Parts: sequence; C-alpha cells; structure tokens
Amino acid sequence: MSQHKSLQGPSGLVVKRNVLKRFERLEILKKRGQWKAGDRVTGLRKTKPEV
Repeated sequence: MSQHKSLQGPSGLVVKRNVLKRFERLEILKKRGQWKAGDRVTGLRKTKPEV
C-alpha cells in the first residue's frame, strides 16, 4: 500500500508521528522514572513524543 503524495514531505517519507508504540512509551517512562521493571505494560499512562 502506497502513501498519497499530499502526505509526503518534500524529501520523501518524513512525517512526524504523534502516536507512539508501546516500547517507545516504555522508554520515555523509564527515563522519567514512572515505570519500573515488573510493572504492567498494559494501561500505560499517556506520553508525548520527545522533540
């Protein structure tokens, strides 16, 4: 499945995502100290992507 031309940036597929995958959210929460090993991975708190 291809992406429509209007959704692509001038240099190709450079799109800022605003939804993170679970492992990306875990990394951010670990850095903040809000998640520890052994905690549940479901029901994670909301996080914003790092800039």
